Amino acid sequence: MRRVMAASLAAVVMLAGAAQAHGPVRLKLELDQKLDATPDEVWAVIGKFDDMSWHPAIAKTEITGDGSTDQPETSERVLHLKADAGDPTITEVLSKWQPEKRCYAYRIEKVDVAVLPVTNYASTLCVKDEGGKALVSWKGGFYRGFPNNNPPADQNDEAATKAVTGVYQAGLDALAERFGKAE
Repeated sequence: MRRVMAASLAAVVMLAGAAQAHGPVRLKLELDQKLDATPDEVWAVIGKFDDMSWHPAIAKTEITGDGSTDQPETSERVLHLKADAGDPTITEVLSKWQPEKRCYAYRIEKVDVAVLPVTNYASTLCVKDEGGKALVSWKGGFYRGFPNNNPPADQNDEAATKAVTGVYQAGLDALAERFGKAE
């Protein structure tokens, strides 16, 4: 019996060590906001990949690459953030365009982890019809900014989740202020 317990304990210790050596796990986040507007009214504001002026953190959206309003699937945008110093940017690529579903997906191609402490970030932004009102759903998957074990506090899982939550919540709050919250 002691041998079985000792072997079990050794296996648990080895697995715990292996789990820590594994590195970061993919983090996921989804925030929703029901607005006092029709889905088409909200989509008219947020459904343009080349215009994120509705988000309070964005100073300017610049389309680069081959993107156009006729073929947005090939679009790449550079988001110039409002900041006290410098010109922090986030470069994003449109990966799925579904205007008939009022939805698009994108991924971050380039960002300084000091600006947004994430890597391998992908997201979708959709407007659904819920009883004639717009339900905005913003969800993403990402890894923390520091890819190895023992990340610094500003690039750990908590910092990444807090930063992305802040981006989503600020955008949803701005939409709620613009359109009003629905009950």
